Amino acid sequence: MGISFNAANLLNGNGIDVNSVVSEIQSAQSGQLTAWQGDVTNLQTQATAITSINTDVSNLAAGAQGLTGSSGALTAVSATSAQPLIVSATAQTGATAGNYSVVVNGLASIGTLYTDEVTSATTSILTSPATSGDLALQIGGGTTADIPITAGKNDTLTTLANSINSLSATNKWGITASVVTDASGARLAIYSQASGSPGALLVTNNTTSLVFEDPVGGANALIHINGVPFSSTTNTVSGAIPDVTLNLVTADSATPVEVTVGPDTTAITNSINNFVVEYNTLIGDINTQFTVNAATNTEGPLGSDTYLRSLQSSLLANMAYATTDPTSVGSGLTNLASLGIVMNSDGTLTVNQTTVDTATEYSPGFPDVLAANLSAVQNFFTNANSTGFADNLNAALANLTEPSTGILNEDLAANQSQQAGLTTEITNFQTQMAAQKIQLDAEFSQVNANLEAYPFLLQQVTEILGSMSSGNLTATPATNTNTTPTAGQSTVGSSSTSSTSGTSGTSS
Repeated sequence: MGISFNAANLLNGNGIDVNSVVSEIQSAQSGQLTAWQGDVTNLQTQATAITSINTDVSNLAAGAQGLTGSSGALTAVSATSAQPLIVSATAQTGATAGNYSVVVNGLASIGTLYTDEVTSATTSILTSPATSGDLALQIGGGTTADIPITAGKNDTLTTLANSINSLSATNKWGITASVVTDASGARLAIYSQASGSPGALLVTNNTTSLVFEDPVGGANALIHINGVPFSSTTNTVSGAIPDVTLNLVTADSATPVEVTVGPDTTAITNSINNFVVEYNTLIGDINTQFTVNAATNTEGPLGSDTYLRSLQSSLLANMAYATTDPTSVGSGLTNLASLGIVMNSDGTLTVNQTTVDTATEYSPGFPDVLAANLSAVQNFFTNANSTGFADNLNAALANLTEPSTGILNEDLAANQSQQAGLTTEITNFQTQMAAQKIQLDAEFSQVNANLEAYPFLLQQVTEILGSMSSGNLTATPATNTNTTPTAGQSTVGSSSTSSTSGTSGTSS
């Protein structure tokens, strides 16, 4: 729309609304700015989508990585106990499958010393008239803990317990002391912090009035595994069965406990299912970008993104991978479908839990395949030659997620470069518009001042001409009573078809 003025109103002293005129002129030029800002918004939306899908790719890469190597999720093993209330077991990667008979003859215990009761925990334990004494302990058959006792300092059960704890902390004896009070009186109790023989306690010197009972505990755990004895200083036993940890709960020499070590099919199945979930999440998010919205008849923000098309093609090609490894070929497990993992029409995967058998297709159930041929399943996904399905996919995903050359990282870099370029264009344009506004304000302010002064000038000219026509050439022009120009009023209208151009653009 052009800018037009009412000529009759321009000459009455009201002038023009400078702000409105300048705004109208610049508004006609701001269309490009709006377009650029819209482009930036679209690029930001696309960047968010790219980043989200890139996260999906990283998650899939982690899932694929977990399926590779000799210590990956597919090599998970488990250890189960027939009597977990007597002994439980956990297996680490590398544990050899087998059955073991475990007998728990005794549990490891901490060493304990305690005294006969005394009347009060605050009464001196020194024998009168002695003013000092000594208490010495042997810890674990080696370390000696000597506790000097001085009257008024640590000669009561309470102060002696505090003294023992302080000295133990300083000398790293590994013992703690406390006072136990009940209906019979007060006792001093000393405990080792270590179990088994390293925690055995023995009184080697005592010049106080305290009477110690025989030591308790400080014994090693004793078990038999398939008849072979094994001693442990703790009830968490490692090394008795290679790569298996036994947790001793109860001593029961009359009950042999069967411990079974073997593949952890539950963990293996979970790792496969997790991989499929991560893949389906990624391919589903990609599909969403290419799905046409029926209401708007448009695709997602990345519907025209060639990088994403390339990623989709790469993923589908990887899922169609078929191994040529002789071991896998010999077992008939050459692709995902042969394992019971089938591809759907939208590119997602489904793990068959039961056998599918129709007139047009046959696919086994994954649990059946895993139970029948675990080693072949493992070999299909990963092998010593790194030619398995997961090996191949892991290498492909490593390239796709490489920080500088990964396909979506390149896509995001190009997006950010475009955003930066547009931001610069916008900044430069806004700077130019600001400078132009200053110039237009000045020019139209001067035009407005001239228009507001026009009635006064016209009056002066009229009076001069009047004087000349009467023959009084020396007459003084009459003084205009309108000494202050009225404020400029907007006379912008749409009745004229004249348009502005540049900084003037007015029509009368």
